[in-house]
Amino acid sequence: MLATRIRRWKSVALVTSAVLVGLATPALTATPAAATTTAYDATYYKNAVGKTGSSLKSSLHTIITPQTKISYSAVWNALKVTDQDPNNSNNVILLYSGASRSKSLNGGDVGDWNREHTWAKSHGDFGEVTGPGTDLHHLRPADVQVNSIRGNKDFDNGGSSVTNGGGSLTDSDSFEPRDADKGDVARMILYMAVRYDGGDGFADLEPNESVSNGSNPYMGRLAVLKQWNAEDPPSAFEEKRNQAIYDTYQHNRNPFIDHPEWVEAIW
Repeated sequence: MLATRIRRWKSVALVTSAVLVGLATPALTATPAAATTTAYDATYYKNAVGKTGSSLKSSLHTIITPQTKISYSAVWNALKVTDQDPNNSNNVILLYSGASRSKSLNGGDVGDWNREHTWAKSHGDFGEVTGPGTDLHHLRPADVQVNSIRGNKDFDNGGSSVTNGGGSLTDSDSFEPRDADKGDVARMILYMAVRYDGGDGFADLEPNESVSNGSNPYMGRLAVLKQWNAEDPPSAFEEKRNQAIYDTYQHNRNPFIDHPEWVEAIW
């Protein structure tokens, strides 16, 4: 069962402050996510609740690091469950385009869907290794051609329309998902930054403000990702996906889906 969400509005002063900041730099700010409580706060998140900054990030890393790892080949079948179209059990919903496509069309040909690493696997050079390369919290089904257009670009606003991209945009060095996926992308990227901190033999993944990170273990643009997290709060689809990964596959959670306000609390 999905954790019950109870949203509490922030004080008028904080909201007013957010609006004034937004007026100063409208392209990179948004109202912070409202505080939430979940059924996991007294158990799974008990050592993180009430913390901020590096202390919160460290606590969340400790909480979400224990996980059951799956192979890259097993990701195919997992995505058929985690990303199932709620209106058609024979299909999955594709990231970036929002298209509903037959589960059987997984592969590498035009018209197929494949396994998109939202945190591009070249950013830190972890490839398809069990661990960051197979972590379901950032792997999503995506149209083969749209996935190829995104490539390993960092995330930012702007660009020209992506063919069959559902409203996604791209330019020479960045990719902007359609509006309905912006928050999802932000929360997946920031999950990876907390989960993989260099302590388990993999690169220390971190967000930054660059859109030319190449093979470095960084992903930009943080200010834009924060904006997307605030503007596109977790959907029922995203929450159900988080629950399926926790219950059935990895047995860890993406804390930013449960508590989107923790993005601002850390960064």
